[in-house]
Amino acid sequence: MKNSLHLESGFLKSIWRQILDFSGASGDATYLWPRWLALRAVGAVFVIVFAGIIKDQMALAGPDGLLPVSEFLNHISGKNPGAIQAFFAAPSLFWLSSGEAMIRVVSWLGMGAALALLLNLWPRMALFVCWVTFLSFVSTWYVLSGAQLDNLMLETALLCIPFAPKGFRPGLGANSAPSTLALFMMRWFLFRVMFEAGAVKLVAGDPHWRNFSAMDIMYETSPFPTILGYLDHQLPRLYHVFEILLTFFAELIAPVLAIFWGRKGRWLAFISWTLFQAGIQLTSNFGWLNTVSIGLGLLMLDDQMINSAAQTFRFRSLGRWMMGQIRPSTAIPGPRWRHHALAVGLWAHFAFSLFYLGKSCGLRVYDLPAFITAPVSAIAPFGSVNEYYLYAQFIKVRLQVEFLGSNDGGGTWRTYAYRYMPQREDRINSFIAPWFVRFDATLELEAYKQRKSSFFRVVASHLLKPNPAVVALFEENPFPDSPPTVVRMRSYHMRFTDFATLRETGRYWKTELVGDYLPPIYVDADGRIVPFDMTAGEAELQKGNLTAAIEIFTHQFQLGYHSAGFRLADYYLRNIGTPEAKSLAFHIYTKLAQEGELEGIYNLGVCYDHGLGVTMDVKQAADWYRLAASREHALSNFYLGALYTSDRLRPSNDIEAYTALLKADELAQGDDPISKFIRDTQPALLKKLQLRMSAADIETARKNTAL
Repeated sequence: MKNSLHLESGFLKSIWRQILDFSGASGDATYLWPRWLALRAVGAVFVIVFAGIIKDQMALAGPDGLLPVSEFLNHISGKNPGAIQAFFAAPSLFWLSSGEAMIRVVSWLGMGAALALLLNLWPRMALFVCWVTFLSFVSTWYVLSGAQLDNLMLETALLCIPFAPKGFRPGLGANSAPSTLALFMMRWFLFRVMFEAGAVKLVAGDPHWRNFSAMDIMYETSPFPTILGYLDHQLPRLYHVFEILLTFFAELIAPVLAIFWGRKGRWLAFISWTLFQAGIQLTSNFGWLNTVSIGLGLLMLDDQMINSAAQTFRFRSLGRWMMGQIRPSTAIPGPRWRHHALAVGLWAHFAFSLFYLGKSCGLRVYDLPAFITAPVSAIAPFGSVNEYYLYAQFIKVRLQVEFLGSNDGGGTWRTYAYRYMPQREDRINSFIAPWFVRFDATLELEAYKQRKSSFFRVVASHLLKPNPAVVALFEENPFPDSPPTVVRMRSYHMRFTDFATLRETGRYWKTELVGDYLPPIYVDADGRIVPFDMTAGEAELQKGNLTAAIEIFTHQFQLGYHSAGFRLADYYLRNIGTPEAKSLAFHIYTKLAQEGELEGIYNLGVCYDHGLGVTMDVKQAADWYRLAASREHALSNFYLGALYTSDRLRPSNDIEAYTALLKADELAQGDDPISKFIRDTQPALLKKLQLRMSAADIETARKNTAL
């Protein structure tokens, strides 16, 4: 019993020694050069951050921009009873003034501080100014700051303040070595950035990480994939499995080894983390996220580790020079109250970080008592204690929304080309990281939200005005002659092509139209910018004014409002039903199908299937059903299978029929009438096929469905 207690005590002491060593509280290690290098990296990133703000700030959040700071602050004021509450809901210098001059002053103040930090001039004050000025933008940008990398920079700046050397020109900071607590907090921060990103991948429930298929879709759905991302996507599955294993090693195992395996563990963590982050940056363009992560990774090292590496790689003179710059400190300790106040602040930050670490690990932290959750909610607007959860959930297919305008009443449409976002099939992104293209990135993030984002309508309205600053966010102005009078927002699915297609066509992407993301907006007769809707047409129908209603729907359809076209075709078929009306409906569906509308393609199949406005042609019906079925349209799969099963379609293909019916049932999961109809009718058709199919053919169909 005594021996087991002694062993347990010895093990715990060993663990505690490793934790102290990780915190810099034991041994003879110094950390001046890692600190100096890491702070220069942070300064360089902040220069890039504020350069992006200065470039696009007026178009994005200026008085005449997309989301004016003044309007946001007015909104916050209306929701909070007093000035203090409003400030803590959106902490920003722009409460003093939100005009153009103030916005420019704050951005250039931030740039000056970033340059000072890069040049190692008064680093603590420079970091504080970077934090205050950047927070002023982030807290008032709303949807323009949806990416995690903004909060990463805010937390980095805040924690670097006590970590940085004091003084105006501190040099290496030999007289202001980092305190044990400040070093621990920086390394703990790096541990969280690494570990939380890995833990959330396991607990969030996305199957792609568990079945090793994550890399099959990661590169084509990443923000701005490069040519290396395209090439990586084409590599064998075995290599993608290796990438996933490297991901989990760098994010889960390496940070633990950094704590509990001394310098060997920290070398391993630094090398794997650097390779991992460099790979992401070279393939996916995540802005400055990977650059600052690599910079923070330097904090895994100490001066002695750097010197050892210099000796190993035969840079002995450099190593001796670097170590020669490290001298014993002659600084006089500051007031004790300042030390205690800093300790309280850092330990409070540590406590908040435990909350977010628990959340990333799957704990129900928001069910904790209010005395814990209330302070967390109170500090959230400052964005300076965060969780890091990149790729916790995967988007299965890339969704892209583009803007198209017309200035000739819908006769011709011109596309607004993005500067950076994937759009053209024959173009792949260049290497733009660590630059962060905030406008393009915001549009991409908003497109993936479950509810349709009104931000697209805001952008479209500025294109109609037109607002030169917003138009300049695109690659070029497609309307140099006269501005558009109507703008459409169309959504597409985008997938990478394979090597054979690239060689044959020069296309990196295959696009597939989904339909209108939001109804088009237009300039009405009174000069107002308004969205299309069918209210006026429906009102005329209610009054019995058929001619007026048809004129309204026809005009809207000509201007690009496809919903009006569907409503018009449906009325021709269901309410009029004459041969002429059926023919008009057929022509409307033809135009909709030609523009890629999924429901238009399906309805063309129905027209050919039943001879609505066109001579009945079962083969043509099957072709249109098959096209819509390839885009996972439930009814098209069902009717394609039904055509074969009923022997109306020759030559017969029972495997395709069985596959289509299985796919229809898989897609019909809702409680809507169409889903219920498919679920009620499909079993009888399957049974009919089973009576004439072999077991091998049925198994083939099942495998086809699973693909």
